[in-house]
Amino acid sequence: MNVTGVDFVCVPTQDFDKAEQFYGETLGLERSKRWGEMPAREFETGSLTIAVMQSDAFGQEFKPHTHPIALHVDDVEAARSELEEKGVNFVRDTIDSGVCHMAIFTDPDGNSLMLHHRYAPPGETPS
Repeated sequence: MNVTGVDFVCVPTQDFDKAEQFYGETLGLERSKRWGEMPAREFETGSLTIAVMQSDAFGQEFKPHTHPIALHVDDVEAARSELEEKGVNFVRDTIDSGVCHMAIFTDPDGNSLMLHHRYAPPGETPS
């Protein structure tokens, strides 16, 4: 076997219409492929495709992701302010790890997402 990449990551939802609005309108991600008549759609981030799919329509039990998908932004605080103005709640203050800024929030289903910006050069670790 020779894995050559990741085609997409799945994010579960209980309400596809609400999730589609959140990822497409609130986050402003580009809508990509709709999975026919199934309650699922792909959203593009520039480096990773997020496939939002209504769990029960695919015979899956719904369980939200508890560890965040890190969404790269140029300015975490500006992006956080924009989302807060749209009613998005963050789970804690913005984190400064010494190499990056991170702000964790959830989608309407409780899936964990993060605004992320690495400000230190690659390979650099905090002292």
